[in-house]
This record gives sequence, C-alpha cells and structure tokens, in this order.
Amino acid sequence: MRLCREASGLRAESVRADSQPEAGEEGSAVVEFIFLGLLLLVPVVYLVIAVGQVQAASFAAVGAADAAAAVYAGAPDAEAAEKNAADAAGLALGDFGLEADAMLMDIRCSDTCLAPGSTVTVSIRVEVPLPGLPWTSGSPVVVDSESTQIVERFG
Repeated sequence: MRLCREASGLRAESVRADSQPEAGEEGSAVVEFIFLGLLLLVPVVYLVIAVGQVQAASFAAVGAADAAAAVYAGAPDAEAAEKNAADAAGLALGDFGLEADAMLMDIRCSDTCLAPGSTVTVSIRVEVPLPGLPWTSGSPVVVDSESTQIVERFG
C-alpha cells in the first residue's frame, strides 16, 4: 500500500510541474500574434487598395472615352468638338477621383471629321496614381480605353 501512495504522489507532482510554463515563455504568443499579424496584414491591405485604384481608373477610362466620343460626334464644328470632348473626358475622370492631367486623349476620324456617316474614335490613356508612392515621376500602371461613335447622317 505504501508503494502505491508514493507512486501516486510522484505522478501528481510531475503533472503539476509539467503544466506550468517555463520561465521567460509567459506572454510571448500575444507578441508573436501581433507582430506576424501586422507583418502579413499590411501588404494585403495595400494590395486591396492598389487593385481598387486600378479598377477605378479602368472604369474612368472607359467612361471618359465613351463620353468624349459621343460629345465629339454630336458637336456642330471641329473646334468646339475637341474642347467639349476634353471637358467631358475630364469630368468622367473627376467622377472617379482622378485628375484630368493624368489623361492622354487621342481623337481619330475615319473620313473628314464630323462629316455625316464618318466615325470618330477616341482613345484615352490614364496613369494610375498608386497609394503611398508620391515621389515617383510616372506611374508604373497605365490603363487605356477606346470608343467609336458614328456621326449622324441627318444631324
């Protein structure tokens, strides 16, 4: 009987000794979780924001090209058409928070511009400003769009 008590006493002491953490190990899981969480979370958040900027610029370029081609094709003369097309494209870019200075617009006509039945093609290229990179002279991401409109035959 005495041996059983001693054996059970040893087991109880060894269990208690194993359940306590070693000195210097207390609280390190919280620090590791916060450090690794920030280390992994910051790039993911930046990637989501950057992809959102590129997608917004893509939508803006499509809208600007469509608006500029429609306005150009409906204008009464070529002089007013070019100015109105640039204004319409700038307004479409402004709706998505982009500056009109980041836009490059090219207008091509199939025949004589604004002749009835001719087509007007407007190409828009937009440099996408990426967040956190204000010191770069040019953006590494450029989106473009092209739209074609037919000048009405009977005005």
